This record gives sequence, C-alpha cells and structure tokens, in this order.
Amino acid sequence: MEILWSDLSGGDYLVLLFLVSCSLGPYVYAVLSDVSISLATVLSLLLVTFAQEAIRVFGIAFQPFAFLSLIPLISDDPTLVHRWITAAWLHSGWIHVLGNILVIALVGVPLEQKLGPKRWMIIYVLGLLAGNLTWVLTHADDPRPTVGASGAAFGLLGAYMACWPRDEIEFPLLFLIRAWPVWVICLVRIGLEIYMVFDLSVQDRPSNVAHLAHLGGFFGAYMVSRPIARTGDVPLEDELGDELAVGMKEIGADPWMVAGIEAPLPVKRILHRLREEGDEEETRRAWIEELADNAICPICGGGLTALSNRSGHYYVTCSTDRKHISWP
Repeated sequence: MEILWSDLSGGDYLVLLFLVSCSLGPYVYAVLSDVSISLATVLSLLLVTFAQEAIRVFGIAFQPFAFLSLIPLISDDPTLVHRWITAAWLHSGWIHVLGNILVIALVGVPLEQKLGPKRWMIIYVLGLLAGNLTWVLTHADDPRPTVGASGAAFGLLGAYMACWPRDEIEFPLLFLIRAWPVWVICLVRIGLEIYMVFDLSVQDRPSNVAHLAHLGGFFGAYMVSRPIARTGDVPLEDELGDELAVGMKEIGADPWMVAGIEAPLPVKRILHRLREEGDEEETRRAWIEELADNAICPICGGGLTALSNRSGHYYVTCSTDRKHISWP
C-alpha cells in the first residue's frame, strides 16, 4: 500500500532523512574531494540498500517501497513526483543492486573519464528518467511498485554506444570476463532484453523484471548523449578521424626531463620507442597508452591516464591533477 506525505509521522521523517543522507553523502564527498562520481553512485546505492536492510531487521514501521518507489497507477500525481527519482535508489534485494552496480562501475568509470563528472551525471539521470517513463507509459494502470537503477545503468551503455562504440572495456559477457568492444556488449545485452520482452508478450505472462525500462533507459540516453558529450574534451569516435588531419603535436621534452627527475628504466624504454615511432598516429597512441599503464606522475606519484582532446591529439595526463602532466 502506498504512503502519501500526509501519512508521514515524525519518526517517518527521521527515517527518510537517514535514507537521503545515505544516498547523497557519497556525492557530497565526491564533489568536495574531487573523486569519481560513478564510484560515488556505486557507494550511494550500496548504502541505501544497507539502510533498507537495517529498516527491515529492526522492524521500523516506515516502508521505503511504500513511499519512495515508482507506482505507474499514481505516477501522474504531482505530490508524488519524487518517486521518479527515488525509486532508482531502492532495490528488491542484493542480487538486484549488485547487478546494477556491476554495470555502473565497469561501464560508468571509463565513460566518466571521457565525459567528465557533470556530463556523466546528467546522462545517468536522463537514462533513469527515460527508463521510468517507458515503464509508466507501457504499464499505466499497474499498481505494483517499480524500483531499481537498471534504466540508469542501461543508459550508460546507451551513451557509450552512441559516442565511443569501439572502445574496449572489461565486462563479464558470454561467461568470459575480458575486454569487449562496447558495441558487442550492447548487442548482447540489448538483444537479450528484446528477446525477453518478446517472449513475455507471446506467453502473455507478467515479469518481476522491468525489461522495457532497461530498453527505455538505453535508447533514451543513446538519443541525447552525443550533443552532451560533444561539449566535452574528448571527441566522439566518428569525429576523431577528421580532426587528426590537424596534425600531431611535437613530442618535445618529457615530463621527467622537465621535472629534473630520472625516469625509471622501463619508462625510459617506452619514451625512447615513443620518440622513434611516434610520427604515426596509431603508433603514438599505442606507446602513450603503454606509458600510462607503466609510469606514475613525476610530480605527485599518482597514476597516469591516456586521453585524446577535441583536436584529436592523444596525450598522457595525471589521474589526480591534470595540471601536473599534459604531454605531449
């Protein structure tokens, strides 16, 4: 049974404040500490799930599903508009939440490195809303509560597919955990969702899984992500080739030389190969990626990341602070 604002007691407001603190706390820390928003989202979802479990174990009267889940039948009530967002932080169990955070972590982290945290969060929320809207439009008279971040997770896949489909990311697929091209991951996952929707419609039976919300989140984010991503520093995949014609930057003095620090021997070897073979774009990219994987920032000792800017120039930068290194 659903709960309205007028039904809440003082104790209910305290429990609600606890849940909101669990959900927003990781984001506040991420912004203040300049750490990953995608990982903050993973922690946020986990903390809310722990809070749900604590509410159940201690027998607290307030029921999160009754007040925070999305119920299609009453979704047009303006006093319940919060449910469109809050439902994505509730899950039906540990398997449900772990399945979502697996996608958010494995897909979201590399996608955030390309989009930046603000654009990433915009696409995450748009995928969430697109999934919920798809479910409500196709189940308008359904009185059952709908919960989960699946629409947002599939939205991240849709955004990656729209912008950088040939990127390879580590992902469990076809019983193998390895680096798969994004388009392969999307083909398999969306293919399975479409099959399940078709199978359920043929057999005319209900499902506890909102497959249409998954599809809505994927295609909703797919349609809006390119204009959002285009305002960032990393060019879209099909625009990269045109921008490479601008030419490559001179390699010049490496960061270790500039800092007056002798590079470790493995790094020296990579730098030597980069100087010898870096006149070809693909070769330079390969050696810069090798450098990012095997070297640390000479300024702070943090990790390095290989990126390409909007002009198509591939470069290595400090994962902690880009002001430390942006080379070549």
